Amino acid sequence: MREYLLTLCITAAVTYLLTGPVRKFAIVAGAMPEIRARDVHREPTPRLGGIAMFFGLCAGLLVADHLTNLNEVFEKSNEPRALLSGAALIWLIGVLDDKFEIDALIKLGAQMIAAGVMVMQGLTILWLPIPGVGTVALTQWQGTLLTVALVVITINAVNFVDGLDGLAAGMVCIASAAFFMYAYRIWYSYGIEAAAPATLFAAILMGMCLGFLPHNMHPARIFMGDSGSMLIGLVLAAGAISVTGQVDPDVMNLFSGSERNTVHQTVPVYIPLLLPLTIIAIPAADLILAIVRRTWRGQSPFAADRGHLHHRLLEIGHSHSRAVLIMYFWSALIAFGALTYSVNSASMWIVLGVVILSAIGLVLLLLPRFTPRAPRWAEAFVPPRYRRRKVLPETAASGASAQECPSQEQPEPRTPVAIGVSGVNGATAVGARSRTASRPAPRSTSGTAR
Repeated sequence: MREYLLTLCITAAVTYLLTGPVRKFAIVAGAMPEIRARDVHREPTPRLGGIAMFFGLCAGLLVADHLTNLNEVFEKSNEPRALLSGAALIWLIGVLDDKFEIDALIKLGAQMIAAGVMVMQGLTILWLPIPGVGTVALTQWQGTLLTVALVVITINAVNFVDGLDGLAAGMVCIASAAFFMYAYRIWYSYGIEAAAPATLFAAILMGMCLGFLPHNMHPARIFMGDSGSMLIGLVLAAGAISVTGQVDPDVMNLFSGSERNTVHQTVPVYIPLLLPLTIIAIPAADLILAIVRRTWRGQSPFAADRGHLHHRLLEIGHSHSRAVLIMYFWSALIAFGALTYSVNSASMWIVLGVVILSAIGLVLLLLPRFTPRAPRWAEAFVPPRYRRRKVLPETAASGASAQECPSQEQPEPRTPVAIGVSGVNGATAVGARSRTASRPAPRSTSGTAR
């Protein structure tokens, strides 16, 4: 575990330290496209954040290769080299797209080629655990097609969800954390060495996301771009392929005892088939809805629009930060709920907890404008948006009702901001929701400032 944590920290540190210079390079290189109609941010923001994430990936693999225990992963398996080869190809295509806007079909072909490169080097699905049937061995063509399909779906699902500051990196980090815990349990508890590469991939992926998030949180100073979103999608898919199609379920020796016990014990066998889908459940749902929506309108499935889930959260009134946190919540609930169920599938407390948390998530979705106010004694410990506004002496002297109702806020008149207007740092809600266009100018006379 210590070596995995060391690899994670090194990957995060390299990604974090390189993101600043990469941002300056992106500005000099002109990788700051104009704001499009579907964009949420208000100012041109540099891309190419995937460059720092890719070098973080390389640093993590290099450090792991020189550690005592993790070095066995490179000696006994060719999967790390396969991952690096596919990641380099998809990262290069992403860098070119961030700068020159490559056609969507060309990117799709590059994704399939990257998946094929990994298949040629041994990172492929060999068998599938199917409930009620058992372990089914796949032919070479079946394994190749299934591997390519999983890689392409995962890459595009992550790419589609990359629409808000910190959204894609945070959701993939949550998913990789759940996946790391599952793969480490398979490797450590059952002693299956074939799960070690997937555990390493998940640790490195967490480091890449954690190192990039401080620069990408709202308001973002840099975007990961397609070079980053496609890269982390490919690493996530590689871990899922490794633990799903490379680990033989028969090695766990779970098929013993009564029929009821066997059903409960074989849940960890089937979870690898489901966990890769649960950790990208939100991005995959967004991908499917986008394809259906665009096809229904007679558009290309690759045509961009403002109908994604995060756009809808903004339309109903959620702030940028709250929309991101809600997406984090649902991703964590699905991923860790499936992980917990794989550990103890017979416990009803797990199902009850998931139901309660789902109800809480629905309440959060239905209260977009709810802003709790902290009590007076706790205002010094909370962000300014949770504090009560103070009444100015000029307002009290003018005869306003502030003395009668000192606890009520006196909102200032607001002017709606048109969608797509640049000049404001960060992103705001879309649709009919109003935003303050500009702050009031400072008073020329002496006195207290707001």
